[in-house]
Amino acid sequence: MYRETEKTAFVLSGGAALGAIQAGMLSALYEREIRPDLVVGTSVGAINAAFVASRPQIPDTAGELAEIWRGIGRGDVFPLNPVTGFLGFFGARDHLVPDAGLRRLLEEHLEFERLQDAAIELHVIATDVLSGTEMRLSRGNALEAVMASAAIPGVFAPVPWHGKELMDGGVANNAPITHALEMGAEKVYVLPTGTACDLDEPPHGALGMLLHSMNLLVMRRLLVEIDLLKDHAQLIVLPPPCPLRISSMDFGHADELIREGHASAADHLEAVASGCAVPAAPAMAM
Repeated sequence: MYRETEKTAFVLSGGAALGAIQAGMLSALYEREIRPDLVVGTSVGAINAAFVASRPQIPDTAGELAEIWRGIGRGDVFPLNPVTGFLGFFGARDHLVPDAGLRRLLEEHLEFERLQDAAIELHVIATDVLSGTEMRLSRGNALEAVMASAAIPGVFAPVPWHGKELMDGGVANNAPITHALEMGAEKVYVLPTGTACDLDEPPHGALGMLLHSMNLLVMRRLLVEIDLLKDHAQLIVLPPPCPLRISSMDFGHADELIREGHASAADHLEAVASGCAVPAAPAMAM
């Protein structure tokens, strides 16, 4: 099997339901026999990263991930509980949604107990609630680490981790390119989920608007970070579909997102290989 000589990393960003795009992007990468030596993920990117890190780096693995995304509904991840929501709104709890659904999903599909047991090097990014600093989790309980990375603030409860309380890594670093570089990566494929850049109407409900606004904020940081780091390593930023009219809360369009993620990534990889595209030029409208 062909492997690039450079140490190669896949960096997967957050984006809630838009994480389905990454299944299509991974398929495009594996079809071209592009394999990572290490994977770094934040939020839903940590979930996708943990899935592929325990399995063979082949198109079938991306296909399995795509099938899981096609079967997920909003209630599987964000099962709204009126009591929890009421208590959270009035300050009696620190979250609006119970995390039991997400935890069940991870328990079903994670194939290793500790991060260091993954088949390839895996790192997930979380944020310390008290200090606001980002934390790279590379060893320890895999389920709790991924839950921490995906604990959207105010939506899910923070996750205890060795005396700290951790929340969504996207708050501090939604596309942790710097961590891949610190781990020795010389070629970095960035898999952003993009942002719902051309909605027909605003997201419905407080939860939808919260996730949408967070997504806009972290995507702006990603654009700045790509520009700052493009000379420090070979960055290949796979463009997410744009215009994108699907909200990060909408789990009903996974098949469409997977297809479009695959198509846009495949086109970009072909263009980069032929010298017709700038690898690190982000094709994301903001």
